[in-house]
Amino acid sequence: MNYTLITSVVLYLLGTLALGLWAGTRIKNTADFAVAGRSLPLIMVVTPTFATWFGAETVMGIPAKFIEGGLNAVVEDPFGAGMCLILVGVFFAAKLYKLNLLTIGDYYRQRYGKGIEVFCSAAIIMSYLGWVAAQVTALGLVFSVLTNGAMSPAAGMIVGTLAVLIYVVVGGFLAVAITDFIQMIVLVVGLSIIAFFSAQLAGGADQVFAMAAQQDLWRMLPPPTFHDIVFFIGAAVTMMFGSIPQQDVFQRVMSAKDAPTARTGAIIGGASYIMFAFVPMFIVAAAILVMGDAGLAMAKNDYQRLLPTFVMTKMPLMMQILFFGALLSAIKSTSSATLLAPSTSFVENILRHLRPGMDDRQKLFAMRSTIVVFAALVLAYAIAMEGTSIYELVSAAYQVPLVAAFVPLVMGLYWKRATTQGAIAAVALGMGTWLVFFPQISSFGEVFPGQLAGLIAAFVGMVAGSVLPQVLQDRREI
Repeated sequence: MNYTLITSVVLYLLGTLALGLWAGTRIKNTADFAVAGRSLPLIMVVTPTFATWFGAETVMGIPAKFIEGGLNAVVEDPFGAGMCLILVGVFFAAKLYKLNLLTIGDYYRQRYGKGIEVFCSAAIIMSYLGWVAAQVTALGLVFSVLTNGAMSPAAGMIVGTLAVLIYVVVGGFLAVAITDFIQMIVLVVGLSIIAFFSAQLAGGADQVFAMAAQQDLWRMLPPPTFHDIVFFIGAAVTMMFGSIPQQDVFQRVMSAKDAPTARTGAIIGGASYIMFAFVPMFIVAAAILVMGDAGLAMAKNDYQRLLPTFVMTKMPLMMQILFFGALLSAIKSTSSATLLAPSTSFVENILRHLRPGMDDRQKLFAMRSTIVVFAALVLAYAIAMEGTSIYELVSAAYQVPLVAAFVPLVMGLYWKRATTQGAIAAVALGMGTWLVFFPQISSFGEVFPGQLAGLIAAFVGMVAGSVLPQVLQDRREI
């Protein structure tokens, strides 16, 4: 067991924890806690946006998918995920910022009423379970590798969750923004140096690129068959559209000091994410060259351990410290934001209807308490799902808001004829169709992606539910 490495990681964790506790001294109300008082400059919008997206799946999941199937296998993430942020910047940020709302659920209430607000907020909250669980799973794996198995993955999950939970509960989004700024620097610098060192071990970057070309890993488009094309589109839209109606994205938009900053920050964050996601892909490709058949076997059978094992067995201590600092930065930045977002939505869009008389101080206490409860649920779920792919946990999480919340949001902003009846029909048809495609219910999901079917059904429901009642009303009047 390398005590120098472990000590370095612990000191880094304590440092970010101290920053979060300091941020907590500046929290005065729910607006400070949820959106940092709508006061952040461009750099402090870009860094949490990028850092939140750059999580465990980006470092440990995407590279293995890339090795298995090339760029075609990672269209969902990073390409779909990064495009989500760019689309938010271009089409949503300015419009939502001007509404001066605290949560994305507030938009549904303002546009469609309480029923749609509660249901869409619940769908959004549910989607975070898998995403946060993926980060917790990765934390457990990191601590297990660091201690050479002395700490079990489950124990690592508990320790990692507590390390993140404390500063999020105390400091809220301000703590997330400040720690993300530091963690993004560590992440970018650390992985860049690791990539350079990996290239040297592999005999040069040209050898890594040659291997990727030889294995046809740069292929992006699917084979020209109906089945492959629709599943490619289904994968692309899952995070591209399903991530848009998410509270963590909305928090970054609303935390900016003005609408132009919100728009620009989302676009830069999305573009930066897509570009830098290639760095861990490059490192894993180099690892395959260096480790040979053992690396390929690990990529197929235990891919989540491939990068940590490569670093621990092939690199000197300083590279190990840089790698685990970067990896923990990626995981902690994502898990902190995704713990805060659903808790804020629950209090603002569900609990406030059950307890309408809460003042601001009570709401702030409720937000902090909900974070603790949600963290406990996520931890239990992650431990129960131990062994599940990190990439798959994240991917499945976004299908719920895609089929339930995306269409009411985009149509409400861009189609004046959208009505509450249309939103109800969109949610019902979207969710219902998606559920029908579950493998436990039917075999439809083998020939057409359920999330894409649900998205199409939601659009049909919105148009039909908004237009038909008016047409019938006009006929009755005639």
